[in-house]
This record gives sequence, structure tokens and C-alpha cells, in this order.
Amino acid sequence: QVQLVESGGEWVQAGASLRLACATSGLSISRETMGWFRQAPGKERRFVAGISPLREATGYSDSVKGRFTISRDNARNTVYLQMNNLEPDDTALYFCAVARGPTTVQSMRDKRLYVFWGQGTQVTVSS
Repeated sequence: QVQLVESGGEWVQAGASLRLACATSGLSISRETMGWFRQAPGKERRFVAGISPLREATGYSDSVKGRFTISRDNARNTVYLQMNNLEPDDTALYFCAVARGPTTVQSMRDKRLYVFWGQGTQVTVSS
């Protein structure tokens, strides 16, 4: 069975850094697009960052570009989200997800393409 388990979320002050990890099992992620999404209270789930297989093209939401970096370790079937200079608006439940096969940078923003999801890890940023 395919499973995704996120970790690394915690309560931090504005300006801090966190690294989230998404450990996967039941599939090899080397040929899959991986994405991070987040959902704040009263908001819909939104795209944060994505990374394609092979060339590892990346895409980011405008609100996190320059502060967050997505990366992958195919040998360990794990994807990461490095988050720097965190802001209160980054507070959300962060989800890891898999879209089977390659996608374009544009299409990887579409949450409808993702077929496997983790349970989420909570990030809370205080001002």
C-alpha cells in the first residue's frame, strides 16, 4: 500500500526555519511528481511547492518563492520542504502528495492531479 508520512512541523517564532520531510512507502518516487500543499483554518488547500522527476523542475506559490525550497532524495523515497524566514501567514497544516508521472511546472499546481496524500503536519508561526 502507498503511504506518505510527513514530519517536522512545530510551533516557532517568526523568522525561524523548519525542514519538513515526507517519507513514502509502497512506491518508488523517482518517476513521480511530488508536491507540498497547505491548508489554513477557514481556507482551501493550496499549492505550496512541487518538483518533477528526472530534471527536477520546481514550482512555487508566489507567497513562498525565495523562502522555501523543495527537494527530493529518490534513493530514500523522501521529499523535503526547507522553509526559511517563516511568517505568521505560513501557519497551516502541510500535506505531502504524489502525482503519478511527470507534470509541467504549471500543471503541478493543480491538486486534482495528486492521487496519494499524507496526513499532514502542523506548522504554527507566532508573531
